Amino acid sequence: MENTGTESKKGWYVLRAISGKEAKVKEVLDAAIKNGGLGNYLFQVLIPTEKVLTVRNGKKVVKERNLYSGYVFIEAILTGELIHELTNTTNVIDFLRGREKGSKPERLRHSEVMRMLGAADELSEPVEDEASDFIVGETVKIISEPFSGFSGVIEEVNKEKRKLTVSVKIFGRKTSIELENSKVERE
Repeated sequence: MENTGTESKKGWYVLRAISGKEAKVKEVLDAAIKNGGLGNYLFQVLIPTEKVLTVRNGKKVVKERNLYSGYVFIEAILTGELIHELTNTTNVIDFLRGREKGSKPERLRHSEVMRMLGAADELSEPVEDEASDFIVGETVKIISEPFSGFSGVIEEVNKEKRKLTVSVKIFGRKTSIELENSKVERE
């Protein structure tokens, strides 16, 4: 078997994990790195997350949500031994591989890694959880001044800017108001 050198180079790979168990996989692998078991070949374990701002019972709550549910990213020098160790880790299904039977774990391209790491950084500021699921025609209640307590119907949803155009009756006339998603709640 010839060595093309790809096995001796450090690269990023994707482990498929049982959804919801990504943090457990990271915990186990981080411990294995610290204890020296895998530390020579496994360098980083990442679960890209985003912070999401939600409103629960009138209170703003920031929680973390996985960007890629069911996937754990690892930086490693893949050897046969390491592949065996990782695929036999509890809650790990397998590596993300090519479609052909028996194909090797696929290495992420540098641009994909940079985008993933960049996305993890970019999204560290809170974003609206329900920003994308407001729909035109839905009735909402405004929860911020100066129109607090008014109800209106969504006329337009701008997902990129996370803003809504809401039609509100003020003094008997319909008026369109542009609001951030966080300024309204469902009725």
